[in-house]
Formats: sequence, structure tokens, C-alpha cells
Amino acid sequence: MTERQLIQEILNTVDVVYDFENSDEDNKEYTLLITRQKEDTRELSTINNEMKKYFKEADFSYDETMEPKDSGAEIKVDIARHHLVNTTDA
Repeated sequence: MTERQLIQEILNTVDVVYDFENSDEDNKEYTLLITRQKEDTRELSTINNEMKKYFKEADFSYDETMEPKDSGAEIKVDIARHHLVNTTDA
């Protein structure tokens, strides 16, 4: 499983709408724009905490901005994975 596939798997598990604003696959650094699905009534903090948990478990750094201006997203997340982790057994 590639880094990008793992990220997509996590975001699909949390069940959010997402877009990759920036993807630096060589350095394993990504910026994600997250919004809730139309019918989703969860608080943004709940969604953020769930995403953070999954990304931390997958050994990603996680730096979020709640309700960023000028992005159209509800949460903007910078994640990175700078050390090698075996994802073939995931």
C-alpha cells in the first residue's frame, strides 16, 4: 500500500470529503482539505480527533487548522511521514 493509498483509506474510514491541496510524495508530505459530508452532524472537533488518532497510529505527524480562511475547507491538515514504516501488512 502506498502512502497516498493509506491516507485515502484513513479519510474514507473517517467518512469525510477531502482534497489533496499539496502532495510531495518524494518527501512524504501532504496538505489535505477536509469537509464534512452533507448529512454529517458530527462536530468538527470530533472529526479532527478521529483523523488525528488514525494518522498518529500510522506514524504521521499531524498539524491541523480548524476553519481555515480562503480554502473552502472546514479543516486543513498538514501531515508527513519521514521514517519508513512497513505498510504491506496493513
